[in-house]
Amino acid sequence: MNKIFLVIIFCVCLGLNAKAQVIAVKTNVLYDATTTFNLGAEVAFNKHLSLDISGNYNPWTFNDDKSIKHWSVQPEFRYWIHERFNGHFLGVHGLYADYDVAGQSILNVMKSGYAYDGNAYGGGISYGYQLYLSPHWNIEFTAGVGYVYFSYDKKPFPTGGEVIGRYRNNYFGPTKLGISIMYIIK
Repeated sequence: MNKIFLVIIFCVCLGLNAKAQVIAVKTNVLYDATTTFNLGAEVAFNKHLSLDISGNYNPWTFNDDKSIKHWSVQPEFRYWIHERFNGHFLGVHGLYADYDVAGQSILNVMKSGYAYDGNAYGGGISYGYQLYLSPHWNIEFTAGVGYVYFSYDKKPFPTGGEVIGRYRNNYFGPTKLGISIMYIIK
């Protein structure tokens, strides 16, 4: 996990030293709709390359101690077909998440009768489009597919109790989906 943070910090530092850089901040309204706090930043290195990093955090517990608590980070290198922050782009992204899911069914792997505490990491490829609204505002549409490796402890829910076992799962499928509102800082 420390290696992931070092890579992210290194990439951000590279972006801060880039000439003629443009920076944007954004929020994904799909995550907002699930009450997951999220914030992203994107730094353009030149006309065709940028680095996007988003972070997400959901601290909520629902009725009867059910939860989908998590935090995650998702960096992505992007190649812009026409020009940065305008039109189509292709991306390569990574992801890391730490989660505590209890009493919820997710991805046909996690069942509602159990609590899961673990982490996930992986990556994939993505495609997106940014719609220009004004010199400082854009709307971004993005989707990606890839691989995620899950590692977690499983316990009975709602009784709690001891760990039933430690499990690992591989997932192939959608890894990124977003409709984001962006503010571009020149």
